Amino acid sequence: MMNLDLNYENIKPFVAEAEIFARQGEVDKLHGALEKGEGAGADFLGWLHLPSRITDAALREIEDTASYIRENFDLFVSVGIGGSYLGARAAIEFLSPAFRRRQASNAATEICFAGQNIDSDYTADLLDSVADKNFCLNVISKSGTTTEPALAFRLLRDALEKKFAAAEVKKRIFVTTDKAKGALKSLADRQGYKTFAIPDDVGGRYSVLTPVGLLPIAVAGVDIRELVAGARAVEESTSRTAEIGGNPAYRYAVIRDLLYAKGKRIEILASFHHSLAYTLEWWKQLAGESEGKNGRGIFPASLQYTTDLHSLGQWVQDGQRALFETFLLVDSPASRVAVPRRGDDADGLNYLAGKTLDFVNDKLIGEPLRRTWRAAFPT
Repeated sequence: MMNLDLNYENIKPFVAEAEIFARQGEVDKLHGALEKGEGAGADFLGWLHLPSRITDAALREIEDTASYIRENFDLFVSVGIGGSYLGARAAIEFLSPAFRRRQASNAATEICFAGQNIDSDYTADLLDSVADKNFCLNVISKSGTTTEPALAFRLLRDALEKKFAAAEVKKRIFVTTDKAKGALKSLADRQGYKTFAIPDDVGGRYSVLTPVGLLPIAVAGVDIRELVAGARAVEESTSRTAEIGGNPAYRYAVIRDLLYAKGKRIEILASFHHSLAYTLEWWKQLAGESEGKNGRGIFPASLQYTTDLHSLGQWVQDGQRALFETFLLVDSPASRVAVPRRGDDADGLNYLAGKTLDFVNDKLIGEPLRRTWRAAFPT
């Protein structure tokens, strides 16, 4: 079962149901082209059925490498930018406890990230941090010449080579790159580094379910087999039908296009869940890099509520009417924190005593919306 759904009740005053379903013919054509691998960009449609292409042998190799890393190193540095960074970090942040964010509860190895910027202060702090750590690194780049990760890799490789002999350095560098060509592939072959291949038909921003994302996620202690099983369920449910009513992915796409045509040129992806912060960042890349072409495209922005209610909330409520909001809601049985009762009631919040923080959030986002979602997918 795909435990995802799209609730669009709140946009019906702006987009009529008939308008949505009138686009079925266009969706049928696009669905057919996608499934047949036709049209512009068809050489990079490998992401469409990537989950079902992942073999048991590939998963086992990643799991074995992740186990070796967790058993032998205290710190794992993931070096990459864009799709070589955001997808894995989004998964790790979402699936890990908030105050042990770099690792899941069953992982002993700390995870940090490099190559996603060329901030000298960040990089200097990182180099100071690894100086006394038992660390390894995974450099992720199809070419090996992208400026930010290439600089980070050069600096971190230099740090390793100053501490260890060549044979030991070789054990501490893991490379995820093109299967046959590129500067990084050539270097890995010469030095004998452990390598993983990025499929030719999968673009960087869609590569989280390749070794690009799966190795760091596995090092974090996440069960990548469960992750892939969930992805396969989504793949099957969104590929089997082009019916707008039965496919939330197409329904979402049509609604966004209709709103765009009505002048809604900005989409805000918002959530009340702190663990989704990097999912919001990853989505901005997925949407922005895919759609921002030829003078067109919805501008993707994100807000982390309730923090941003006290900053940008005023603009969202009373600013230009050029935007629409999509909320990510997560219904989890965990972390139901309740408000305690205080004898003095100095803050006037005793009326919430015994209520959970989720209850408060429900009121902020609109209980009818939350109730509809829970009816569709009860915990």
